[in-house]
Amino acid sequence: MAATERTRPNRLRAWMLEGLSDMGGAPQGPHAPPEPPHKGQRWWRVMCLTGVDYFSTLGYQPGIAALAAGLLSPLATIVLVLVTLAGALPVYRRVARESPHGQGSIAMLERLLSFWKGKLFVLTLLGFAATDFLITITLSAADASTHLIENPHLTGTLHGHQLLITLLMVALLGAVFLKGFLEAIGVAFALVAVYLALNVVVVAVGLWHVLTAGHVITDWTSALSTQHGNIFVMIGFALIVFPKLALGLSGFETGVAVMPHVRGDPGDTEEKPTGRIRDTRKLLTTAAVIMSGFLITTSFITTLLIPAHEFKAGGRANGRALAYLAHAYLGSGFGTVYDISTIAILWFAGASAMAGLLNLMPRYLPRYGMAPHWARAVRPMVIVFTLIAFLVTWIFDASVDAQGGAYATGVLVLISSAAIAVTVAARRARQKGWTIAFAVIAAVFLYTTVVNVIERPDGVKIGACFITGIILVSLLSRLARSFELRVTSVTLDGMAERFVRDIASRKIRFIANEPRGRDLAEYRAKIEQIRADDDVPLQEDFVFVEVTIGDPSEFEAGLSVRGEVLHDRYRVLTLESSSIPNALAALLLHVRDTTGCTPHIYFTWTEGNPFANFLRFFLFGQGEVAPVTREVLREAEPDRTRRPRVHVG
Repeated sequence: MAATERTRPNRLRAWMLEGLSDMGGAPQGPHAPPEPPHKGQRWWRVMCLTGVDYFSTLGYQPGIAALAAGLLSPLATIVLVLVTLAGALPVYRRVARESPHGQGSIAMLERLLSFWKGKLFVLTLLGFAATDFLITITLSAADASTHLIENPHLTGTLHGHQLLITLLMVALLGAVFLKGFLEAIGVAFALVAVYLALNVVVVAVGLWHVLTAGHVITDWTSALSTQHGNIFVMIGFALIVFPKLALGLSGFETGVAVMPHVRGDPGDTEEKPTGRIRDTRKLLTTAAVIMSGFLITTSFITTLLIPAHEFKAGGRANGRALAYLAHAYLGSGFGTVYDISTIAILWFAGASAMAGLLNLMPRYLPRYGMAPHWARAVRPMVIVFTLIAFLVTWIFDASVDAQGGAYATGVLVLISSAAIAVTVAARRARQKGWTIAFAVIAAVFLYTTVVNVIERPDGVKIGACFITGIILVSLLSRLARSFELRVTSVTLDGMAERFVRDIASRKIRFIANEPRGRDLAEYRAKIEQIRADDDVPLQEDFVFVEVTIGDPSEFEAGLSVRGEVLHDRYRVLTLESSSIPNALAALLLHVRDTTGCTPHIYFTWTEGNPFANFLRFFLFGQGEVAPVTREVLREAEPDRTRRPRVHVG
């Protein structure tokens, strides 16, 4: 009985951590780079992976636009389309060129900043990106439940249960990922093709009714004149309310993320994927043009054909304006088919967002040492994200309208960061014209973001929660992994290898030296001190090891060792690393493995408070080097008989 009880937790643990691998490797999921044998897909098929996120917003965007702008919804949508085609599209076409492996604008900005300020900046952007993806899940599930509840065949049956239905949809999404989500571009292509075809029918029928019923347009124009006066007032109002329509900008970051799936040209290389970049830019342009056409036409027909009160909470068009028209003008049969298609693509948009979340953390946090061990496995992360999605759904009561601001904030922050990134890239490339153009675009998006945040602060609140959580978990993880050996490789140049071969015939003795003036007296005094403190015989030989700190905020990196002879008598191995103890431990283990001998290293104690020295090590890669080096060696090599020896005098 006891054995059975012990086995069950072990099986559960093994199942939860199945697939645990190096987080620094390629991420998995729909947005992950393809495996080497994978040749990719044609760009128009890959576009559908973006489309399940981008095009699915038609399920709720027209209704949100009508609530925000009222009768001016079509004009405000035209402003949105102009910003899309003249702003977001050029920005992400440049991002595709600058970041052709799917890293996106966050990676571009990461390259601009170093040290801890760069890491904290990236963690902040990750918080907003997580907001974007998570609200995609909850908002899409909420709108899918709205389409289900408002279907005439289910009228009255499911009313009052939207929160429960939304939670069940989120749970189903989590269950699918716990079992294992197989990315299928073919599924996305089918969903997008059917959904867009049905929308073409709805738009065509809607436009026919608008054109054939002449009073509709005249009534609309008369109401516009009565409410807003002349055209200039209308344009001004449209510019003011357009930030509330920012949901229509979603999908560009995903479009760059799916780049590795694009086939490109046969001659493409990882260093120069010219065809992939060209076809991804086609993908982005085509998706933006298609969506722009739908945004304008759908806002026009929904504003003119649907009574204003139906858009409000509790109205039959709230969160499902096009479905309302499909049922009203094409019958309940077609409307039900439209509902099913909309529910399917909204649910798949949530799946795409979940995969984006699962890819987001492994793309950055492992290199920072800021991920708990269990975060390397997919299933624990799925549970965490699903529980957070439950909480967000409960807080917003599964309301599409209430979550719109939070979603828009995440989208706008990412687009604004992308605009800033390409502005800096153009400036560095000395492209004055593009620098000015991108700077103007960045200003427009920053304005839009600020306005959206002021009017609907929910997105910043959620983003702040994510940012705080990510930073706290990341720092705790980094603290827990402080003594982990994190040098990925050790490479010695010819002179360094010669030094190691020379001393391998005797007892291998290294002296850890903090380089100061590097004059003759410094090295002579160090050897005399080591001989006196550790009672080393005069005939024993030493090699000095000196580590220069690079960027201490980096976690994993390779180690290059260079040998040199100073003052015609002292052999010195010089290294550059983010952490002195880690570099020394990695060198000692490498020497042991290549020579078969156990190396010895000699230190002198560091003066100062032990806690202050530990903080120096944690933040700046230095401090009390001797005990930390020994601890890194102890964790890396449990066998004491094979562990390099550490001496402190």
